[in-house]
Formats: sequence, structure tokens, C-alpha cells
Amino acid sequence: MMMTQENQPETNNSSPPRRWGFIFAWALVLGLLGTLGFGLVRAQQGSIGVGSRVPDFTLTTFEGEQIRIADLRGQVVLINFWASWCTTCELEARELEQVFQMYKDRGVVFLGVDYVDTEPEALTYLARYGITYPNGPDMETRISQAFRIVGVPETYIVDPEGRVADVMIGPYPSVEMIIHDLETVLGQ
Repeated sequence: MMMTQENQPETNNSSPPRRWGFIFAWALVLGLLGTLGFGLVRAQQGSIGVGSRVPDFTLTTFEGEQIRIADLRGQVVLINFWASWCTTCELEARELEQVFQMYKDRGVVFLGVDYVDTEPEALTYLARYGITYPNGPDMETRISQAFRIVGVPETYIVDPEGRVADVMIGPYPSVEMIIHDLETVLGQ
């Protein structure tokens, strides 16, 4: 049996060599491992602690107002991370509003950061607990990542110099505890 040139299989020299696919696959794997490793290191660091400079962020409220933390320098700021699906957040919701009403005329700013939630549920939550201080969604979890929160609720009290003065992981157990923590920072 004779093979003619017409019967021989053609080789396609126009396709990229296989080694580029191999290199691309390894680069992708190494990139994913690097990202995972960075995330694990950040997770092990835990939340930012007392004495840390507060991360710079802008919160866009549900009403569309933009609040830059840098613009609040010189004031005491209470930042509460919460979510409508968080049952333990409900334990402190009314208490936080009550304390806000007591301190809003004393130059203390309250900010609520809604974590991984939907707007309709978040607005229902705010209405249910009568929360009137500024609240907004944490778009793409940028703010919570900057604070390295481990869950909700978490509350940070920032001193006038822009440093974290107090951290509460979990819900505040009482109005008195919130007042105590604020008074400690105000008295510094």
C-alpha cells in the first residue's frame, strides 16, 4: 500500500505550542494559591484592634449620602456592623438606637454598616427597630474587609484622633455597657 502526499495527515503549525497552555495553567494555579494564602493570613490576623488607625472608608447610606470617616476626625464615632439576617444583631438594635438618641447632641457619630444583605430586608430591619442613625450597605464587603471583621455584630468605637478605642465582638449585652464604653472614650 502506497501513501501519497495527499493521504498524509496535515500538521497545523498555526496553533500555539502546548507549552503556553501548560504555563498558563500553572500561572493560574499559583495565582489562586497566592490569593488563598493572603486570605488565610488576613483571617488569622483577626479584627483590627484597640490602638489601630481606623481604615479609611466612605459609607454611602441607603439615602444616598456619602460619609467619609476621614471627615469625622475630631469626633467619637461608633461603627456597628450588622445584617438583617443576623439574629444576634437584633439583641442590640434598639439599645444602639437608644444610646444614639442620648449622645447625638454630644458630638458622637453612629454609623451602621450593613454586611452581606439585600436592601429591602435591610430597610425592613431598620424600620422594625426604629434605627435613625446613618446606615448603608457594605458594597462588595470593602469596609468589613478593611476592618477584617469575623462576623456580625461587631462594633468599633473610634476616638477623635481616628484610632480604634474599643471593640465589641458580638452584641452589646446592655445599654449600660454601650454607655460605659462611650464614656470611657469621651473621658480620654
